[in-house]
Amino acid sequence: MLDKIALAILVIGGLNWGSVGIFQFDLVAFIFGGQSGIVSRIIYILVGLSAIWCVTLLFRDTHDTIMSDRNHEVIRN
Repeated sequence: MLDKIALAILVIGGLNWGSVGIFQFDLVAFIFGGQSGIVSRIIYILVGLSAIWCVTLLFRDTHDTIMSDRNHEVIRN
């Protein structure tokens, strides 16, 4: 669940940075009162933390975990 939340926040942050790069428009800063606004800074921090969390997804060993389709139980070898 935390993986999906972090990924969603990261996608939103990526879209914001895309709009900065393409249109020179920071949507977060526009909505929440500039880049130095406290809410904007909190959102930027959450995006950064989400990015750090998602880096761990690259290094997780998922080959030992098998998901059963019938009963959704995780079986570890």
